[in-house]
Amino acid sequence: METLRLFDFLPSANGYKIRLLLTQLGIPFERINFDITKNETRSPDFLSKNPNGQIPVLEVQPGQYLAESNAILIYLSEGTEYLPYDRWQRAQVIQWLFFEQCNYAYIATPRLWISILHQYDQHRTEIEKLYQHGYTALQIMENHLQTNNFFVGGRYSIADISLFAHTHVAPEGGYDLTQFPAIGTWIERIKSQPGYIDITEE
Repeated sequence: METLRLFDFLPSANGYKIRLLLTQLGIPFERINFDITKNETRSPDFLSKNPNGQIPVLEVQPGQYLAESNAILIYLSEGTEYLPYDRWQRAQVIQWLFFEQCNYAYIATPRLWISILHQYDQHRTEIEKLYQHGYTALQIMENHLQTNNFFVGGRYSIADISLFAHTHVAPEGGYDLTQFPAIGTWIERIKSQPGYIDITEE
């Protein structure tokens, strides 16, 4: 079997989703870093792998590339405990993956501007607007987690991985998570899962 190659940017929460799942599945992979702060994902070489110019991209075999982090999560988790076989629970996992994609920019973009690009002053007004939507999304998650240990079926799945990746680093974008105790407990629960790695680990 060919070693998977992950085209990634280490601080990226979307890339982290894939590293975390691969590690927890025990699948070896090679990580190749593309620095988005230097526009490395806009090179002809990278665009030949993903015309959208975004990481992560997973090379599943030579010349075969899969983009979009949640699509990669589904691909990797097929036939594993991280993606339910039950039709209803599987649909719920996909529902939360769509929720994450619809709302993650509100949480991810302030972190990008503040902690990665150090452009808070340039984007102050936009950031304040993003917070309004981001806090709404966090409240939806908080409400769900008040009565659920995980997002689907009472067990850890790629729904949790997808939502955790951006949520646990939201304070780096100026979000206050102390007002969401159920999210805080869930974050610690995720960190206690077998095979857990930190976002800074390659």
